[in-house]
Amino acid sequence: MASWTPQPAGLQEILQTIRDSTDTQNKVQRTITHKLNSFTRVPDYIAYLAYILSAMPQEEDQIRTIAGYLLKNNARLILNASPEVAQYAKSAVLSAFRDSSALIRTAAGQDIVAFLGALEPRNWPDCLEQLLAMLDDPSNQEAAFSVFEKACEDFPRKLDIEINGTRPLDFMIPKFLMLSEHPSAKMRSHAVACLSYFVPVSSQSLFAHIDAFIACLFKRASDEDPSVRRHVCQALVLLLAARPEKLMPEMANVAEYMLYSTKDKNESVALEACEFWLTFAEDPELAPYLRPLLGRVAPVLLDCMVYGEDDLIWLEGDTEDTAVPDKESDIKPRHYGGKAHGMEREGPQNGEEGTKRSVYGEENLDDEEDDDCDLDDDDDFADEMSTEWNLRKCAAAALDVLAVRFGAELLSVLLSPLKDKLWSTDWLERESAILALGAMAEGCIDAIEEHLKVLVPYLINTLNDPKPLVRSITCWTLGRYASWCTQPVSEEHKNQYFIPTMEGLLRMVLDDNKRVQEAGCSAFATLEEDAGAELVPYLEPVLRNLVFAFQKYQHKNMLILYDAVGTLADSVGRALSNPTFVEILMPPLTGRWNKLQDDDDDLIPLLECLASVTIAMGPGFAPYAPLVFQRCINIVHQQLLYYQAYQQNPDLDEPEKSFLVVSLDLLSGLAQGLGMGLEPLISQMQPNLFQLLTVCLKHPQAPVRQSAYALVGDLAMSCFSLLRPQLPAIMNELIQQLDPEPKVEFISACNNAAWSVGEVALRYGRDDPEFQQWVNPLISRLIPILLHPKAPRSLHENAAVSIGRIGLMHPVLVAPLLPEFAQAWCQALYEIRDNEEKDSAFRGLCTLVQVNPAGIAKSLLWFCNAIVRWNNPSAELNAMFAQLLTGFRNHDPTGWRAQVATFPPTIQERLAARYGV
Repeated sequence: MASWTPQPAGLQEILQTIRDSTDTQNKVQRTITHKLNSFTRVPDYIAYLAYILSAMPQEEDQIRTIAGYLLKNNARLILNASPEVAQYAKSAVLSAFRDSSALIRTAAGQDIVAFLGALEPRNWPDCLEQLLAMLDDPSNQEAAFSVFEKACEDFPRKLDIEINGTRPLDFMIPKFLMLSEHPSAKMRSHAVACLSYFVPVSSQSLFAHIDAFIACLFKRASDEDPSVRRHVCQALVLLLAARPEKLMPEMANVAEYMLYSTKDKNESVALEACEFWLTFAEDPELAPYLRPLLGRVAPVLLDCMVYGEDDLIWLEGDTEDTAVPDKESDIKPRHYGGKAHGMEREGPQNGEEGTKRSVYGEENLDDEEDDDCDLDDDDDFADEMSTEWNLRKCAAAALDVLAVRFGAELLSVLLSPLKDKLWSTDWLERESAILALGAMAEGCIDAIEEHLKVLVPYLINTLNDPKPLVRSITCWTLGRYASWCTQPVSEEHKNQYFIPTMEGLLRMVLDDNKRVQEAGCSAFATLEEDAGAELVPYLEPVLRNLVFAFQKYQHKNMLILYDAVGTLADSVGRALSNPTFVEILMPPLTGRWNKLQDDDDDLIPLLECLASVTIAMGPGFAPYAPLVFQRCINIVHQQLLYYQAYQQNPDLDEPEKSFLVVSLDLLSGLAQGLGMGLEPLISQMQPNLFQLLTVCLKHPQAPVRQSAYALVGDLAMSCFSLLRPQLPAIMNELIQQLDPEPKVEFISACNNAAWSVGEVALRYGRDDPEFQQWVNPLISRLIPILLHPKAPRSLHENAAVSIGRIGLMHPVLVAPLLPEFAQAWCQALYEIRDNEEKDSAFRGLCTLVQVNPAGIAKSLLWFCNAIVRWNNPSAELNAMFAQLLTGFRNHDPTGWRAQVATFPPTIQERLAARYGV
């Protein structure tokens, strides 16, 4: 072994701390955790842990194992360790890997994987050699293969490298292929798993043996061991995603096998096989191969959506449990990202919806950035209590994607089996069919619409089912069809579908089963979004139902209730300012408000809800404003002090940013709702809002800056005279935030900064001398954002709007730069829905063109396209369009005609019809 040796005093201190860590008292645990964290600053801490694991057989296995797990969690410390410490730790874990105790071997195996991941195999080749040698040793081969499987799963790319002129995988892949024939099922399972993990990284060492690998999979497909079959299915899924052309010649056989496996009695095999259909459906290029299989695949998926016996034991679905307090473990952490300013585009944008409401009402955000998310995080079909991905959810997700891909074709295949299940006497069959209807809603809506006149009343009636699981899934499915139910097509439609759906869901909001409450409340929030102003005539009964739920709900559902109230406020707007409605809604909200301390996590969703309520109630909120404003100021101040303390002492836990974010967002809501009514509050209350805001604008956490910039924009819109004296300090921060290629986590903050400078520019007015000093610094940052090919679309749009608005107020300074950005500007905004922001931005562009007509010459097609894409420009803007277009034509009639003749016919027709040019 290497020359490192432990110091007895240090060894005893670490040992004693590990022994103490087995104490289950919370206070003791917190102290121990803090102490263990402090050890990470000891240069040879990992060597001590490795020593306890490998060289202290006199200690209990539990103590040695804890040392092993601590070593795994601190494996990255090896990167900064001295050569003696690193060498000792590596030798010690390899030694412990051969220990007589299975517990110690398991812990050591995990340490080896962690060290390999941290160091990378190229820097520890002798470990790979030893593990490969162990694969031939019957007494060690299974443990070694287990380490290989974890390493191949965790970091396949780090293994797919060259070391001293040779590629370890060139030896490993043939070895794994050979071991897939091993008499031990565990060895065969490890072999297939290890091979499969190199498919997604397109390993050339594996693809050199691709035919042998596929032959191996077909051979193992009928293996009697379910773990082997599960890994075969997993490998076929990965191959379908990475190398579909290799499977297509055999697709008839693969499809038969996967259909058979999707019905496997072992759920883990069935789940992996079901993933195959989800992957198949997600790739549009594979649609021609999937279409002929639709008639067989879809009914199998439908059958997979029936609850299994294990699910029903887990779900305990039949109880009237409204009075039973929630366990803390039932409540998932919620993430508050801060207020984001975005523009609405014409028509649906693929993958650009913000919030989705999933089955049983949990919300999830599509996160394009997170390519490495586990399946455990896929909530689209998440059951309320179970967080784990299962066959039912996978089948529902696959059906959802198939519906988007094949629409009416899928419905024609499933219409008959769906009818059978919907009218079945078995409640489990009915429940699964209702889930399927919901899963198909998005993709099949056009085809299914003619059946909704029967289906929606069926679903409304099913809300009376005695089984809570049936009532809850029915809520979700009604939510999926809410946009159809809420269409204002006729009085008859409203009376037959909208009102009964609304009343039915409100009954479910007050159900005696917590799962049904959650599903009902979440589906009602979806209905609110789709109905909008159509809800206004029914506001009083709606509010009375929601307010009654405040008395009835336990902790978890209270969070969803806040969301439903906030969504209602967003949907009906100023209608909520009616004094009757204020008197109904505010007492329960203020009752909750008074019960909660400033550091209570439950205050966060309440503040978020109140931000929407204050905007909707407007001046009607005034009696409550002083208390709310003062508390927000206090929370912001306290949280900034906490963060300052953390910056001075990094050993402290980093403060939770959500309190800061939602308090700033609520202040934004007050600004929008009360406008200049905020003046006495801002001037009288301490600490001063603007002093705190200036600190928040520089905060290291991007979501805090994001909400702070939103507040600047809202203050500019609502009470500019109060904001103006502070702007010299604020504008410098805003300018710094404008970045053409922000880090992913900074995008929303940059967006809000870009939006808010436009609002500030408008409020200063035309050619204001104070604002002039910022025009060039702003434009010199906004144009690169607009022109940057990798900047997010939302950032392009906000930058374009602000350039337009600054141009409207300071045309002489901006117009010379018009040729640089005119085309990109028009491309960024032509798809945006008509609104005041877009109108003022376009008036700015037209003003720039009036000052510098030559600046638009090379972008005339895009300019004309952007003009004709307007549906309802304001009278002022429309007159500017007409004046400019007529001016271009009159300046050079022949040249104009020649240029317009090259435009697409639609643009030519609209220019002629609207503007006579």
